[in-house]
Amino acid sequence: MVAASTAGGSASLRMQVWRKLRSLGAVYVQQSVCLLPARDQVLRELRRLVARVRAEGGTARMLTVDLPEQAEYDDLVAEFNAARDVEYAEVVERTPAFLAEIEMETKRGRATYAEVEESEADLDRFKTWLGKITARDYFGAPGGEPARAAVAECEQALAAFEQAALSAEALPTGEAASAQAAGAGRLRLVAGNPPGTGVTAGRARKPRGDRQGGPA
Repeated sequence: MVAASTAGGSASLRMQVWRKLRSLGAVYVQQSVCLLPARDQVLRELRRLVARVRAEGGTARMLTVDLPEQAEYDDLVAEFNAARDVEYAEVVERTPAFLAEIEMETKRGRATYAEVEESEADLDRFKTWLGKITARDYFGAPGGEPARAAVAECEQALAAFEQAALSAEALPTGEAASAQAAGAGRLRLVAGNPPGTGVTAGRARKPRGDRQGGPA
């Protein structure tokens, strides 16, 4: 359990504390008081945070607590998992636009090295985003599996797109477009977006990194 107050601290201290606790996946029980599992890496991060708050004029305290009631423990785990599932769901909601973009560029005969590089950068952002969520998924939230599957599908689609680009570069100009068009039918991609995702067609929106409060 961590209790922190930034009153009397520097102007940026409050934001630093909020970002760190959110990046760790803390569950708040009341204002300025939150809970985190007592894992080694978490404890190291919290000790540093407490030291920083105190050094900059705020007050902070970290206590180790036990939950003897199984029902209370289960409720808390469910709360942690629910928070992660919200984050995982957003990853799943964003991936169809990535797949649709690759399919569109393939049909247009634009499987080029430049397009591959751009899509690869988008995929790297998805992987980084997913990695941050996974790092604070302490209890194996059920939403993790579909999120990992969605990113894996993006990775497979990009591999096929890259192969199409390599094949196109090896062919004469006139044959390249025909080969790319034929290859489009072989790509197993999602052309649209699932109902209710709120994701528009067209260029894949860039993952915005850590949705829990910015880069850790």
